[in-house]
Amino acid sequence: MNKKIQLQDLGSKDYKSTWEYQEELFKDIVDLKIKNRREELELETPNYLLFVEHPHVYTLGKSGDLENLLLNEKQLEAKGATFYKINRGGDITYHGPGQIVGYPILDLENFFTDIHKYLRFLEESIILTLEEYGLKCGRSEGETGVWLDVGTPFARKICALGVRASRWVTMHGFALNVNVDLGYFDNIIPCGIRGKGVTSLQVELGVEKVDEDEVKAKIIKHLTQLFEAEFV
Repeated sequence: MNKKIQLQDLGSKDYKSTWEYQEELFKDIVDLKIKNRREELELETPNYLLFVEHPHVYTLGKSGDLENLLLNEKQLEAKGATFYKINRGGDITYHGPGQIVGYPILDLENFFTDIHKYLRFLEESIILTLEEYGLKCGRSEGETGVWLDVGTPFARKICALGVRASRWVTMHGFALNVNVDLGYFDNIIPCGIRGKGVTSLQVELGVEKVDEDEVKAKIIKHLTQLFEAEFV
């Protein structure tokens, strides 16, 4: 089992080209797995974690409701944002500058074959990271992602999650609001959930700017421990 994860920080990159790149890596892993089974080989499948920051974009998961996007084409254009319907789970979300997006493209057969556990581990890596900043976060029953003040009228989401998996290979992932302009969330019903707020690390800490590289390093540290992996 290959427990090495290749880390690639793509910097700021357009959503569509990143999605295509994810699909490419995903397909290569799936094809290798099929070849292994067909030819009775034991070639190691690679694992990746892509970090990226997207220009303003709204994405709608395959089970999502288009009505949760509150802008028409002209208004999207005016806000310098794009929109894509995509093949992950979940409803609508926003990605933009100041947000850390992580796309793990893993062959879970290198780790464990349990999608539920996989999602919980992604959430846990964020919960543990935010704890290092003194924030007490948790999960909201029936709603993926990471939340503050769960079960109160002040519940607010700080990290969204949406994944796709086939043949135990994953793609898409998490989006953690660090220094993001939260105003862009006003144009959607985030994840299709009404009446709950969205927040960022910057807002919660009451600082001008959070060091995003430092946050990424903490996330990697916790993913390393949770997945018993080595980042290369």
